[in-house]
Amino acid sequence: MKAVIPYKKTSAKSRLSPVLSLEEREEFVELMLNQVIDTLKEAGIGTIDILSPSRYGLESMTKASVLLDENDLNEALNRYLEQAEEPVMIVMADLPLLSPGHVKGIISTERDVCIVPGKGGGTNILFIKNPSGYRVRYYGSSFLTHCSIAKNTGQDVEIYDSFLAGTDIDEPEDLVELFIHGSGAAKEYISKKFRLEISRGRVRLAPV
Repeated sequence: MKAVIPYKKTSAKSRLSPVLSLEEREEFVELMLNQVIDTLKEAGIGTIDILSPSRYGLESMTKASVLLDENDLNEALNRYLEQAEEPVMIVMADLPLLSPGHVKGIISTERDVCIVPGKGGGTNILFIKNPSGYRVRYYGSSFLTHCSIAKNTGQDVEIYDSFLAGTDIDEPEDLVELFIHGSGAAKEYISKKFRLEISRGRVRLAPV
């Protein structure tokens, strides 16, 4: 099997702009990407591809293969799946809480497809044993869509329910989860810029 990570560094993570500058966001997403790659490698995934519209930020990448595709995310991934001759795990690049144990649990599924739902109806990870017979459709409520696609193509689905694997870093409040539950370079980066602010309400981050 192999893993593919869709990735775009240019103008990354605009929803984090209230708390991080463009330069900081681009540095941050690169750290998260490398952390996800390291997690996959530690879990025993030998072949890892990065699918990106440009080489920006990937010029010196040696830990994974870089595949360029300027098309829309869905078109690029579906083209990738069409050419795959082995099971494929599609992993988003903003999952710094993902662990090797999660990856091993996902790929050990006895079902045809294993889906890790993200917040707000998204899809964080999609493991497909027969990729040539499956087409993805991200954006919107992609979790429900991907469940329906599997059902309509006669493939059984397992839902991998995990708070940590299901936490993608998109919004400022997501950084709180990284600060509390995370480790590694992504957390270290955020820890240098923020501190936890604890009150009677929800835990928040405040500038250092």
